[in-house]
Amino acid sequence: MTKPAPTDQTFVVLLGGALAVTPRLRADVAGARVVAADGGMRHAAALGLTPEIWVGDFDSTPPELLAAWSGIERQPWPAAKNETDGALAVSVAAERGAKNIVLAGALGGERSDHALMHLIHAVSLEEEGFSIKLTSGEEEAWPLLPGSREIDLPQGSLFSVLGLSPLAGLSLGNVRYPLSDFTLPFGASRTISNVAGGPIRFSLASGRAILIARPYDLSGA
Repeated sequence: MTKPAPTDQTFVVLLGGALAVTPRLRADVAGARVVAADGGMRHAAALGLTPEIWVGDFDSTPPELLAAWSGIERQPWPAAKNETDGALAVSVAAERGAKNIVLAGALGGERSDHALMHLIHAVSLEEEGFSIKLTSGEEEAWPLLPGSREIDLPQGSLFSVLGLSPLAGLSLGNVRYPLSDFTLPFGASRTISNVAGGPIRFSLASGRAILIARPYDLSGA
């Protein structure tokens, strides 16, 4: 699938996880509208981005960051709330017309529970009709639902498909270890550590999964 051209429906949500500024990340954020979630604002300067709104309880935002971005519209929330700052920021992006959402800083970081929640939330959003990509700059991830798509990866880059349920009718093409109409039991590791031959052709009959890739890791080439 060709990456959608940035429009006023393409949003970047800055999250609090690790983020490395890479050429692919710069391409992902170019021309997009931006929402920052709490401490995710720390990534804005490195990416040359100015968020249009800053959302969260600000419990992980140091005073100097608040001062540096004092002119940005804020939507404050109490610390005792029912959703994460990231989920609230995504909701704000959706309210402002987002259809394509890049969750930047969604992978890795100090909180593995937050990273896992971002992955699960991304699948839910994709089921609602949004186009979602998660990235740390060095790693990227996409929700995989029934249907067919192409995912643009460099030749030789490592990737894995993680089944979040049993998968049926799984096919992977233009990869070192292709699959055709494969059934993957829940919890099976068969689809870990594959190598892209370039853009990956993916199709699935039923189930939910996540594809996690390391586009700059050519150690499997």
